[in-house]
Parts: sequence; C-alpha cells; structure tokens
Amino acid sequence: MVEVSRRALLRTASVAAGAAALGGLWARAAPPVFAATADGAGGDIHRDVATDANLRWGRLPKGWQEAPFLANGYLGVQVYGGATPQTLKLMLSHTQVQDQRDQWEAAIGLSRLPVGYLTLTFAGAVTAVDWTLDIYNAELSGTVTTTRGSVTFSALVHNDLGVLLVSLVPSAGEGDAAWAFQPLVSATTRTIRKPADYVANPEPTIGTSGDVQYAEQPLLAGGGYTTAWRERRFGTRRLLAATIAYGFPEPTHTRDATRRVQEALSGNLDALVARHRSWWNSFYRKSFVSVPDKWIQRFYWIQLYKIAASTRADGPVVSEWGPWFPEVGNSWTAVWWNLNVQVTYPFVHSANHVELDAVTTTFRRDQANLELSVPPEYRDGETYALSHPSDWRLRPGGTRTVGVPGTPSKTDQTGNLLWGLYNVWLAYRHSMDERVLRDLYPALAKALNFYRHFLTPGADGFLHLPLTRSPEYADAADCTYDLSLIRWAASTLVDTAAKLRIDDPRVKAWQEISAKLVPYHQGADGVLIGDGVPLADSHRHFSHLLWLYPLREKLWERPEDRDVMRRTFDHWTSMQSAWHGYSYAAASSMLSVMDAPEEALRFLQVFLNRTIVGDTQLTPNTMYREGSNFAIESPLAAAQSIVDMQLQATNGVLKVFPSVSASWAEAAFAGLRSEGAFVVDASRRDGATEWVRVRSEAGEPLVLEHGIRGDFEVRDGAGRPVPWRPVAPGRITIPLSRGGTAVLTRRGAHPDLHPRDVTALGTAPAWGLPG
Repeated sequence: MVEVSRRALLRTASVAAGAAALGGLWARAAPPVFAATADGAGGDIHRDVATDANLRWGRLPKGWQEAPFLANGYLGVQVYGGATPQTLKLMLSHTQVQDQRDQWEAAIGLSRLPVGYLTLTFAGAVTAVDWTLDIYNAELSGTVTTTRGSVTFSALVHNDLGVLLVSLVPSAGEGDAAWAFQPLVSATTRTIRKPADYVANPEPTIGTSGDVQYAEQPLLAGGGYTTAWRERRFGTRRLLAATIAYGFPEPTHTRDATRRVQEALSGNLDALVARHRSWWNSFYRKSFVSVPDKWIQRFYWIQLYKIAASTRADGPVVSEWGPWFPEVGNSWTAVWWNLNVQVTYPFVHSANHVELDAVTTTFRRDQANLELSVPPEYRDGETYALSHPSDWRLRPGGTRTVGVPGTPSKTDQTGNLLWGLYNVWLAYRHSMDERVLRDLYPALAKALNFYRHFLTPGADGFLHLPLTRSPEYADAADCTYDLSLIRWAASTLVDTAAKLRIDDPRVKAWQEISAKLVPYHQGADGVLIGDGVPLADSHRHFSHLLWLYPLREKLWERPEDRDVMRRTFDHWTSMQSAWHGYSYAAASSMLSVMDAPEEALRFLQVFLNRTIVGDTQLTPNTMYREGSNFAIESPLAAAQSIVDMQLQATNGVLKVFPSVSASWAEAAFAGLRSEGAFVVDASRRDGATEWVRVRSEAGEPLVLEHGIRGDFEVRDGAGRPVPWRPVAPGRITIPLSRGGTAVLTRRGAHPDLHPRDVTALGTAPAWGLPG
C-alpha cells in the first residue's frame, strides 16, 4: 500500500489570500445559525433536546464500536485511535463505492470496497481527549491533549458538498501535527464463497491536481474512485478538506473529487458551515419525542441523527454498515434484504422523514433488475424476485437467484421482495400519495407472480405452497413466513386495483389466493414454522410472526385473535439464547400492539442496557455488533419500537400513547406521522393523555383512540368547534378534510400545545465514552 507523506500532503497557502477567501474558521460549539420555532418558554426545544443527546468522549475510542461518526448519506467518517500513541485515524468510506464485477455474487463481485483513512500524527502521545458529537449540527469538536501540547478541532461532513472539513488550532508544541492518507486494498473483505480466481483491483495512483492531492483507484471492471484532500494554513489555524468520488463506467472520479475539494476551500467557510447546519437544524424540527427515561430519549434522538447520516431518498439504500467501514468484522459487504433493510426503514416514515426513504426510490428506479433474481426458467417478463445480498441497484450478481420452491435449489430468499415492497406500501400509507401506489402496483404484482408459479390446490380445497425455507431456521411446506407475505400481497393488490380504478384481469386470481390460501398451521404453542415444523429452539428471526408484526394481519382488539397471538409470541420469547438486537426490538413492538406496555418497555431496556445474551451488543456509540460484525439495523428498529409506544395506526384506528408504561406518567411528541397521512402532536400528564392535535394531509377517515380522561372538546386549528361522534369506548370519529386539523383537550382546559421536554425520572449518562 502507498503512504502519502506529509510533505506531499501539505501545501502552504498565502495567509492573506486564504483569510480573504474563507473568512474566519468556524469555532467549536458555535451557536446555531438561526432561531427555531420557540416552545412555550421562548426557547428552542428541538435544539435543546437534540443537544442533550450529544455523545461525549473523555476516553480515546479504539475502533468503530466506540468511535464518533459523521456522514451525509454518502461520505462516512469514523474517528478513533491510530496504530501508535501519536496518531488519530479518520476512516473514510462511501456508500456508492463498490466493485462492478457482476460475474460473481453481489457480496463478492459487487461488494462495497474499502477506501482508506486519514491519519493525524502528533508530536507527542495522546494522553486525553474531550470530544462532543453535536448531533443538532452534525459536527464533532473538542480537544486532543498530548505529551507535547494540545489541538482543538471541529469536523463535519458537509451535507451538500459531501466533503469532510476539519479545522485545527494546535497549541505550541503541536504546530507540526501532520496529515497523511493511507489507501486500503481495493478488494472485497468477504471470504465466504470467495472464488479462487478473485484478485484485488490495481494499486492506486497518487497524484496532484494543482494544490489538491489525490489517490486514484481504478477498477478492473472500469471506472473507479478517488480520494482527494488538501490542507490550508492561516497562521496557527489549519483547514483540511477531503472527499471521495466514484465513477462507473466513465472514469470521472478524479476530476469530481478534486473539484469538490477546491470548491470547499475557495468559498466562504462560515457560509458553508451555515448551510450545513441549516439542513440539519431543519431536519430535527420535523418531529419530536420526549420521554422521562432520558437514557432512552437520548438514544432515540441519536438514531434520528444516525438514519439521516446513513441514507437519503436519492442515494443508495442502507447496507449493513451504513456509510461507514469497519476495519474488524466486515464480511457483510452489500445490501442485506432478508430482514435488515426491511426493519431499518419504517422509522423513516413514522419520524416524518420521507427525504430519507431510499427504499421507495430504489424500487422505482431499479425494479427491472429484479428479474435477475428470478430462476431462469421462470423469467417471463412478468415475474420478479430479490436475492440477498444485492448491490444498491438490486443486482444479485453472478448466477445467484432465489431458487425454486420444492426443489433442492430452494433458499430462504423467496419472501425478500414482498417484504421489501411492504416498506414501499408503508411509504404510501404514511403519505397517501397515489404516485407511490402506482409505482408499487406493477412491482408487487410481479413479485406475487413468482409465488403463483408454485401455489397448488390440495384435496382440502386450500392453495398450498411446496417446500421453502423459513429464514435462518428450517425448511417447511406451507411456510408461515411466505404465506403471511402472500396473503398480504394478494389482498393489497385487490384493494389497490380498486382504488386506482384499474380493470386488471389478474384481480380474480388475487381474490382466489386471498380466499383459498391455506391457514397457518398451528400447534399447542401457536403458529408453526410451517406444516409439521414447530419452533423447537431459539430463533433470532421473527419470520413466523410477520402476520403479527409488522403486517398486523391479526389484531389484539379482536378477541378471537388474542389467543393465537399471545401463545405464538410467548413460545418464541421463551427461548432467547440465539436472539440478536432486532429480536428484542421486534418483541417490544409486538408487545406494544398487544397492549402490554410494561413488557414492551422491558424488552427495549434489555437491548439498550446492553445486557443481551450471547455475542451481540449495542455499543457505547449506539452502533451494534454481532460477533465482530457491524450491523446497523437493530438500533434503528429499536427507535421504531419507541414510536410504537407513542403512536400506532392499526386497522384504521389512530391510537395515541397506546403502549406507554405506567412508570412514564409524562410523555410528549410532535410531528409523528401515521398511516392515513396524519401528522400528530400529543402530550401525556399524570398517566393520561392531556391533549392531542391531528392534522390530516389526505382527508382519510379518522377514528381516534385519544386516551383523554373524562369530558373533552374538539376544536379546529382556529379554535372553532369540530363535530365528532363516539364509535367505541375511548374512540371517536372526526370528519377531517385534506389539510384539516382537530385539537382535543379536556373540557375547559387551555394547555400549552407546544412540544415539551418532560421531566426526567432520574439521571442518565451521555452516550459515547464520557469518561
């Protein structure tokens, strides 16, 4: 590998010219760029609660499991100790940087690729750090103390430019702290099924373009990626700009990377930072959650930061590492579709952040690639499937397909696409945007078509499915995992054709599937894995419980459903030795929809308190490891579990605070989005709902379970009475038109309707390594 020397890296610029071009270098802990909408006390509640969640480091992190992390959905940076006591390492990665050798499966031939890292070498050994990851501004700042002095710094990945900016102010003794860049070998880090003839991509070329240094990495398949960087000095102050650009098939990456660095260093830095902060500050104002357990509240807000750092609607769908690269534990080199993506993205919709929904964009843009995952003998132009892993363009690579049910080639991949498209359905249900539904309809029909090849009538009059595999567990005919997705898809297609007024001859077949699909096989312990296959030992995946959550086919409010829901759930949770983080998140959400708030909170606490049995753990920076592997989905699924305690929309009923523990006498949220395109604010005091405000964006029917004790009144946004009628105890229906608002309060009360940070139950430490 090539090490770029300090002399090659650093070019001194004119101090006077640099100061004129850049203005002042931005300062640590600078104030926000603009004032937010005030809360009742005249403060900035979104900023204050986000700032309270800041991660802190009083000890030097040693790797990705402990490191602060920055990203803009594309360029990712992690900061931790280097190979010697004198160095810091800034690991660089990029969501688009992947190989393009599609003769091999995606995890090998279309693998995400390592890029490299910057090092900052000090004169002395590092003795102490004092760092803060300011999530409200998406900036890392602090000091590094060494045996020879100290360095104060600020760092961010600019939201728009995708450029890492690092401002340094060294003390006497550390004025010569030196940057260098180390490329990593351009090869997949996965060893499973790695072909014997696989070779790494060529060595990078180190070069310059004006004052910008770069490492240009070609790919054997064409195109490549380039890391570019430059540092400028302004007296004792210094500013580094670095970026990564990817190009395929055209080799535009070096030009793009050097241009971005020059652009970052040629404008007004304060204006650039203001623009960056403006995006992030606005992001946090779209929704709000406060709970009395501040350990949980801080975790929730960090997950908001993490998901916005990880994904954007116009970018790649989240892979297992997000935008980051783990030096140790990096065998999951692509996009995992057998659960991981599917449990990551629901949080995007409920937290009111459609600008992060890369799943819907991906299926709209790249759905033609879904035919590549269909076994060749079933490629008829009307059939789709999705093998995992894939690259972010939905390509499985090589000859990898989902296999053929009922044959030795079967895999546990058959349900991936339907579950992935369920996420698109959630995008539709949370927005009620018919454009999303029109995009979903043809893909969902082709995904169900794959199963239609194999559904056969039995002597009992039901349609049966031959042998498939319940993900990560066992083979079974009439596999519950597949049946639940088939049942959802068929009924959704019938409803969608009617809503869109499409005269589709396939509707009759979908209706037949809905009517005749075999019921789930059951035993004494509830629903089985499949025909004659019980859950006999611990199973981390909740594949045989999808009908309960997230599909919510059976409902707790229907008495006839309760027994099978609870028996099946209790049996699954009775064996937890093989569970991973998302198992606890799923269990918490399932309990929330089964009206069991105390148990729901307990499962969430087990995960957040890092007490999970086995070789899995939530890390101090709220990342998550399985063994030594980096897996991003579990903490994000846990954030959705927190939402499920606050707000649910099930079977046309909007429920406010449906599963809040009695220990949380107070809670508050604002801007949470539910199915039906309702945006909801609410406050809870003294163990009951204080007030609710619902804004309808689509004019859908509203049935509201409000939780207000005693008499209440309903008014619109201007304070005028709104008609309503009761439909069940604690439930009312309100006729809201598109854009209409209903505010429910206790009769005669005039509460403050601004978001509020509820009173803490006790003290809670900061996340990170606070010392």
